Amino acid sequence: MRIMGLDFGGMTCGVAISDELLLTAQPVTTIRRKHETKLRQTFAAIEELCMKYEVEKIVVGLPKKLDDTDSERTLKCREFAENVARRTGKETILWDERLTTVQASRILDEAGLSYKEKGQVVDKIAAAIILQSYLDSRETK
Repeated sequence: MRIMGLDFGGMTCGVAISDELLLTAQPVTTIRRKHETKLRQTFAAIEELCMKYEVEKIVVGLPKKLDDTDSERTLKCREFAENVARRTGKETILWDERLTTVQASRILDEAGLSYKEKGQVVDKIAAAIILQSYLDSRETK
């Protein structure tokens, strides 16, 4: 069994996958689209990755405001997660992702990546941070 982590953004969707022991999250890819509302290819890519990695559960980052209220982006992520669950048939969990993109960006800054290089990987790193947070929370229960 593996778990997939998704960082859903306006034009991208970062993807991470757990190892089979559900201990670590690895960044896999960033799915890009040409228009924010054109999601068919994004869903198809997620379905394909679910089959390839034998994913049984999906964790979707939920970008709540710092005061714990919803934003327009939060509502879009909720709708996206519902569609992912419907399309894949997998249990889909919303997971607090506040500041994960900032955290991912800092990690990449420390690694010395250029702005362009960071843009290529920041979303999948954020997805890995979201998924790792979820995996770590399971250990404490």
